[in-house]
Amino acid sequence: MSSSDFRQIAIRTESGKAERLFRAAVSAFCSLTRPSRREIGQLEDLTLPLFDNVSVESRRYVAAALSECEYAPAALVRRLCEEPVDIAAPLLIRSRAVSDIDLIALIGRHGLPHARAIARRKDLNPTIADLIRALERPTLVRTRDPEAAPAQSLIVKTQATADSETNQQMPGQQMPGQQTPGLAAENARRRLRSMMHTGNEALAAKVDAFPGADTYVKLRETALTGNAAFFQTALADALDIDFSVAQSLTANQNYAPLLAALRSLDFSEDRAFLITVAVYPGLFPHPQAIRTYLDRYRLLYRDTALEKVRGWKAEILSKAARDASPATGDSRKASNSDEDAPGLRVSSRK
Repeated sequence: MSSSDFRQIAIRTESGKAERLFRAAVSAFCSLTRPSRREIGQLEDLTLPLFDNVSVESRRYVAAALSECEYAPAALVRRLCEEPVDIAAPLLIRSRAVSDIDLIALIGRHGLPHARAIARRKDLNPTIADLIRALERPTLVRTRDPEAAPAQSLIVKTQATADSETNQQMPGQQMPGQQTPGLAAENARRRLRSMMHTGNEALAAKVDAFPGADTYVKLRETALTGNAAFFQTALADALDIDFSVAQSLTANQNYAPLLAALRSLDFSEDRAFLITVAVYPGLFPHPQAIRTYLDRYRLLYRDTALEKVRGWKAEILSKAARDASPATGDSRKASNSDEDAPGLRVSSRK
């Protein structure tokens, strides 16, 4: 049953169904010692569509539960962090799924309430700590009207963006006696720009830094060439199987064997689909065909796919053994026939 089926059940039945499903899904996920990427994705697919239908108490419960979870789903955590601070506080204080860049953006959008919760994080980045202190002490960024909340929000957003110099005075918000930010605030902005640039580079590197990245790139590029032999060779190398077996996996208009092969390599569904559509471009003429593929891929357990690959390898060994058997029999027959050879009979008479 897919996440959409769960969602429809929650909508059709009583109002409390979404609440129970939302809480139960997160509780079950938090009990996993080391969830896989597939399980993390499944939780996001299930809970995010239900998010708007659950109560504040359920959101608060889930935020507290995920704050202690080492492998919390990032999309769900970010959604919860956008909630008021009385819901988001456990995640802002403890969650490891919230990066420094996320924290800066949250401070820019929500101001001091979120910033004060973030300040309680252990090992908080010194630059973010300086930013929060600057917000707590408005004399670092002096304005004519200290009670102007919009101006304070403007200062926060200015400190969190890469082009802050051009946004210090926004149209319609400049006041006659407003002074330029102080030296401490300017230094904080400079350090934030540097940290965000570094963080973006690290995030880009992290996207490809997972096991099988090189294999994926090789399969993707060979599939996109349109040359079947190139792709089949790359697939044989990736699965450690014979070329003939890899060739048979894509020999007909049925992507099921290829789907199992890609699932055994633990590719994400979007990467698996890109490779499959490059090999079988004619099988996905409309969105429903794509949806069917993704559902089949999600429902295929990796252990099942690995078992299929092991079966292919076993067939290779079995075939090799069968091919070797006639040769062995022929050699034995030839050896036995030597007893009747004329040369041996002559020698025996001697």
